[in-house]
Amino acid sequence: MFVLRYLYIVALAVWLGGMAVAGLIVAPNVFGVLQGWNPVEGRVLAGQVFGAVLAQLHLVFYGAAAVMLLTLTIRRLLGPRPAAYGIRATIIAVMLGLALASGLGISPRVEAMQREIGGSVAALPESDPRRASFYQLHGLSNLLLSSTAIGALLLVFWESRERS
Repeated sequence: MFVLRYLYIVALAVWLGGMAVAGLIVAPNVFGVLQGWNPVEGRVLAGQVFGAVLAQLHLVFYGAAAVMLLTLTIRRLLGPRPAAYGIRATIIAVMLGLALASGLGISPRVEAMQREIGGSVAALPESDPRRASFYQLHGLSNLLLSSTAIGALLLVFWESRERS
């Protein structure tokens, strides 16, 4: 059981750590450095760089969710049953669903819009519907991924209360 719990905790740490590193370190630094180099072109390039990071991070999330669900379920079947198994499995499934929606639904639409625009979204007139749509999609992606971080924090809470 120790190995299964350990794998579960590692996958959870990878998910939450990936979120923290991407949102608190990578994004601000990539955008800061590249916009400092060139405010307009740098912002476009930074968006492309962070988009590539986010695409890889989505794959990490999918794998982490699979590991968490698998190890939690095996622990349930072999016993003793993890505390609040149903709630925890549901949280993981919701986190996976949100990550899939972001990675397979929203990110491709954002990338397609960026290719269609061919430059800075901020340079579009405020009346351009593509600008509003882009910012809505960006905001939705942030909301979905932030929600997965909240789920991960809830799982850390349960894990910190459970005895090994």
